[in-house]
Amino acid sequence: MDIARPDIARKKRRQRIAYSVAALGVLAAITIGLSRLKPAAPLVENVWSDTVKRGPFLRQVHGNGTLVPEQTLWIPTQNAGRVERIFVLPGTAVKADTVLVELSNPEVKQAAFDAEWALKGAEAQLTNLLAQLETKRLDQQSAVAQAEASYSSAKLNFEVDDKLARLGLGKDVDRKQSKIAADELAKLLAIQKEQAKISVNANNAQLAVQEATVAQLNAKLQLARQEVDALQIRAGIDGVLQKLGDPTVSTLQVGQQLGAGATVAQVTDPTRLKAQIQIAETQARDVQLGQPAEIDTRNGIIPGQVMRIDPAVQNGTVTVDVKLEGPLPKGARPDLSVDGTIQLEKLENVLYVGRPVQGQPESTIGLFKLVDGGKEAMRVPVKLGSGSVSTIEILSGLKAGDQVILSDMSAYDSYDRVRLR
Repeated sequence: MDIARPDIARKKRRQRIAYSVAALGVLAAITIGLSRLKPAAPLVENVWSDTVKRGPFLRQVHGNGTLVPEQTLWIPTQNAGRVERIFVLPGTAVKADTVLVELSNPEVKQAAFDAEWALKGAEAQLTNLLAQLETKRLDQQSAVAQAEASYSSAKLNFEVDDKLARLGLGKDVDRKQSKIAADELAKLLAIQKEQAKISVNANNAQLAVQEATVAQLNAKLQLARQEVDALQIRAGIDGVLQKLGDPTVSTLQVGQQLGAGATVAQVTDPTRLKAQIQIAETQARDVQLGQPAEIDTRNGIIPGQVMRIDPAVQNGTVTVDVKLEGPLPKGARPDLSVDGTIQLEKLENVLYVGRPVQGQPESTIGLFKLVDGGKEAMRVPVKLGSGSVSTIEILSGLKAGDQVILSDMSAYDSYDRVRLR
């Protein structure tokens, strides 16, 4: 027969309650502990890293650009005209006097014809005037000679009458009459000589006026002939014909009518090229004239020197002209795409590293530094200094020998530690 023992049942009930409370406490502790745990570090693959170094640091800026001729000649028309013939096509080597295009303009040729005949008429008038003035000069000389002869005869008569009167052989009245006649002829001779002198000056003035007219018409004829000659468009320099016609429209065509001042051709010297490099405006502030540069034509590197900096900013870039100081490699020609690197300065004993993807000069960023033998990387604040094309100065946050990740880690901005594979 079973005997009821209520104390044992009560004891078992208490044990179950204690076990339940303990299990709930353990579960709560585990829950609290798990809630306080940090999320597991994500796994990152295929990162690009570099080692921090100390030593000389070469500051450079880089940009893309093209080769352009140092000398480019755009050839305009002097007068309106119609394209009659095209002698040379683009890409042809030309000399300075090579005729590229011939224009026609009847008005220009008629003006030259009229100027030529006007000059011939003025020259004929000059010849006629010379003959008239020569005749006038001879007449004046004849008049002076006759006056001199008359004066000499009267003077001689006076001397004879004077001598006879002194000897008592002649009349005193004859001597006086001879003297009066001689004096009058002397005055007449002086007048004739003065008239001859005035006539010479007048003749010279008339001659100068006509000669000036001839010179003016001759200059007009030369100008007209130059305008006729300008209908034959010449290259102007030794080089290569780059383009026929205005650069904003299609190429030149026979029969096309051109206005005065219209662009006919572009001629360049392909042996004298320079590089035009586009530098970002944020990097161009340190570019100075005379700084050394290197131009990569993808078929060779040419040393150069900064020769001009455009004062204006266009589309976020500054145009920098680099004078090429080495021989041009094969294939170098105008409009060839090139890469340019300009050396700004060389700093000694500088802490530097490869340039991070998002690292800008004079800024503070978070970089992942490799730890635990390269198995993990933790974020550290790093202050950056001066930047170059592929490297950047470290001011604080790292030391020589540290390894940092340079790849784009923006996807892990919410993590301070990552695992590496």
